[in-house]
Amino acid sequence: MEKKIMLTGIRSTGSPHLGNILGVIIPSVSIANKNTKHSSCIFIADLHSMIQIESMTTIKNNTYQIAAAWLAFGLNIDNCLFYRQSDVSFVTELAWYFNCFYPYQRLVLAHAFKKEIKNSKKISVGLFTYPILMAADILLYNAKLIPVGKDQLQHIEITRCIANYFNKRIGKKLFVLPNAFLQKNMFVIGTDGKKMSKSKKNCINIFSSDEILKKQIMSIRTDSKSVKEKKNPETDYIMSLYSLIAPVDKIEIMKKKYLKGGYGYYEAKIALYEYIIHKFSSEREKFFSFIKNKSLLDHILASGAKKANRIAYERLNFIRKHLKFNPII
Repeated sequence: MEKKIMLTGIRSTGSPHLGNILGVIIPSVSIANKNTKHSSCIFIADLHSMIQIESMTTIKNNTYQIAAAWLAFGLNIDNCLFYRQSDVSFVTELAWYFNCFYPYQRLVLAHAFKKEIKNSKKISVGLFTYPILMAADILLYNAKLIPVGKDQLQHIEITRCIANYFNKRIGKKLFVLPNAFLQKNMFVIGTDGKKMSKSKKNCINIFSSDEILKKQIMSIRTDSKSVKEKKNPETDYIMSLYSLIAPVDKIEIMKKKYLKGGYGYYEAKIALYEYIIHKFSSEREKFFSFIKNKSLLDHILASGAKKANRIAYERLNFIRKHLKFNPII
């Protein structure tokens, strides 16, 4: 039976916010820890991050925060490949092969590229060829299941197109055709009621200090109803966030307080803050411990890269052979 490899890449844009944790980290860690050994690849996409962040120091620091967050939520590194993208340089060679064969006209039609070109005057070649590097990340390991959001579906189609083209050209199944594993669209609202996003600056970061976390929660937008007035729990942003993390009995208690009146938004925000501190106390403690020990994080990522490089080396030599290149010495 063919082993189906799951692959997930996380751009190193800083510590994950609550939306990332609930929508990506917790479900992905659960899948990776249950999978058979080395059938999951989870990498920190620091090369991809270069299209968005110019400072390499920032990218490096962000990489530590991403690694610490995934480890804090219990990722079993003995059961999966957990590595830094830039530590497996074979991926950039494969991306070059794809660049030379994929039609320019098709890449121009990529939704993400068209969106960026509308909003920014500064467009790099890296941004343009982003889907090609993503394809190389996937096809280097012959990953079959790729957890993505709807915005990444076209990139998976591009990857499938590249794989199919090479398979036909070579006359051999060099690459497995990957499938998008569409993640449940867990809509986690930000402090302004819109989807939580770093770019919108409406995040709740559970890995910030108690003071900053409290400040973020206190900034959640509410209506102008007084403490005495009854409130609608169905349309309230505090209630929406509380409902994602608290147990049913506590959610019902808060709902009753909203409907009864005499319960202010300040009290609700304090309840949310205290529950986040309680619920994620272990993960926060582990995160801060990892961040203080960057040499350990370097060791963990280097160990993962060593395993990934062994697989990538064999795969790339297999690909080079069919492209009539000499094997890597």
